[in-house]
Amino acid sequence: MYIAIIVVFILGYLLIATEHTVKIDKAAVALFTGVILWTMLAIGHFTILPIQDVVLDDLKSIASIVFFLLAAMAIVELVDTYHGFSIITDNLKSKNKLKLLWILSIISFFLSAVLDNMTTAIVMSSLLRKILKDKIDLWIFAGMVIIAANAGGAFTPIGDVTTIMLWIAGHVTTQSVIIKLAIPSLLCLIVPLIIISFRTRGVLVEHSLEDEVKHDYTVSETEKWTVFIIGVGSLLFVPVFKMLTHLPPFIGILMGLSVLWIVTELFHFKKEDRHQRDKRSVGAVLKKVDTSSALFFLGILLAVSALGAGGQLKDMSDLLNSTFSGNIYVINTLIGLLSAVVDNVPLVAGSMVMYKDIYLVDHDFWNLLAYCAGTGGSIFIIGSAAGVATMGILKIDFMWYAKNIAFAALMGYIAGIAAYWLMWAL
Repeated sequence: MYIAIIVVFILGYLLIATEHTVKIDKAAVALFTGVILWTMLAIGHFTILPIQDVVLDDLKSIASIVFFLLAAMAIVELVDTYHGFSIITDNLKSKNKLKLLWILSIISFFLSAVLDNMTTAIVMSSLLRKILKDKIDLWIFAGMVIIAANAGGAFTPIGDVTTIMLWIAGHVTTQSVIIKLAIPSLLCLIVPLIIISFRTRGVLVEHSLEDEVKHDYTVSETEKWTVFIIGVGSLLFVPVFKMLTHLPPFIGILMGLSVLWIVTELFHFKKEDRHQRDKRSVGAVLKKVDTSSALFFLGILLAVSALGAGGQLKDMSDLLNSTFSGNIYVINTLIGLLSAVVDNVPLVAGSMVMYKDIYLVDHDFWNLLAYCAGTGGSIFIIGSAAGVATMGILKIDFMWYAKNIAFAALMGYIAGIAAYWLMWAL
């Protein structure tokens, strides 16, 4: 049964990695894998404690992550519904390609630190379609947006799902992850940005006004700014809320969502246009939230926790430590490189279970894991949620990205690891 559990997990992992080939949603596969593994554990009696106690104990941390993600996605979707992100995107006026590349990359970096890398990639991809007409220019800019979004998401506790997982589980604190990863993450952006800059020259091709995406002007400026400030402020307030109250982060994010919900309801209290009111209600917005992503995380975390309960992850941890003599830089670098081709969520979830009793809170292992898992996915376009989202929106060719962006992303990834080593290991 021990080997059978490993085989089932690997098969599930392969189906997830080849989602676009096999045409089966990865959320369905992840849920099925997680449920089957726990069922196999129950049949095989692999745990010392009663199996139901083990599941419920693991479910506390899993549910915290899933609730946090659902609330965060709802807030971001609500801000987007009220065109809040246009406050940023509508003020980009430069026609110089090189200057615009730097501006967009830096905006993506800091926007991802506040929101998350996938949302940032979606917002910026929509913007790129409006201002770039040449396909190669569009893809080059998109490649830098992916790198910037992943780099920016790695150095805050709310910028990337893997950092969120480590933060909610208590392996890293807000102060530590920001202080230790800010410079490595910035270098992860700057190095590839310099490399790509040598291929970016000239001015943008003018395009006609009919190509522009028309705004829905039924949203007033007051409503747009109010939702934007409260929405982004709610996300920024979560780490402060956790520090002040010591309550789980999902309580803080739910507070932000509830406040935004009440405010948007008040916007439409006296409006007679029921269609506009219903279109922008939180109930309507929740229908657009990517719940399949939340179910994917639920399934993956269940599957990984089953491997932890069955002892497979402990054995893997012992093997890695003996092979690499416990060198956290080698282990995390390999995890990051692996995340370029497979999803980083199960990689981090597995690492959390493998090393939870070995490294204390804010140990360099956890901080470096947040960086490597968050930025290693930039090397290939399929290695991160930001990359996959951008690939789908802008129809970027996988091989084109590998030939034109991967090397720059790899150099940035290595530069960040080197910077971390020089700053904190010597």
